[in-house]
Amino acid sequence: MTQPSFIYYDVMDSPIGQLTIVSTDRGVCLLQYGPIDNSLPNIKAWIKKNGLKGKLVEDIELTKPVVKQLEDYFEGKRVEFDVPLDLYGTRFQKCVWKALQSIGYGETRSYKQVAQEIGAPKAVRAIGGANNQNPVPIIIPCHRVIGSNGAMVGYGGGLARKEALLNLEGSIEKIS
Repeated sequence: MTQPSFIYYDVMDSPIGQLTIVSTDRGVCLLQYGPIDNSLPNIKAWIKKNGLKGKLVEDIELTKPVVKQLEDYFEGKRVEFDVPLDLYGTRFQKCVWKALQSIGYGETRSYKQVAQEIGAPKAVRAIGGANNQNPVPIIIPCHRVIGSNGAMVGYGGGLARKEALLNLEGSIEKIS
């Protein structure tokens, strides 16, 4: 795989706060909660961790399709995303992230159900770890994973955001 020469970002406002979107030429690779000033240290650490060498530049044109799809999602006009992704992670993480993408809008799954779905029924904690490392929350809907008892547990963006996303999708009533 060739290294991207540029890594692009844009910041958008959303009902759950600012989102910083990071993309390569191949697709969206990272979504961070918060403005660029707060996200920049995490983005730079993520770029270094994943061995990317591209220069980080703002580009609202390249990120326009994902911004539009996120806006549509928050307006209730979109239930799934079809933007290209450029994911960096272990084979196991990518397997979990793929399983998360199969959880439909307005649905939830437990960590145990995700573990069973990927054929690793004893890997519940590892599922939680992979879920936590999801680089593109919302687009890969890790917010749709809940505890086996139906409780809202853990979310990198905070439980208030998780609750807001599930409420937007109409999932809250199903959990309660």
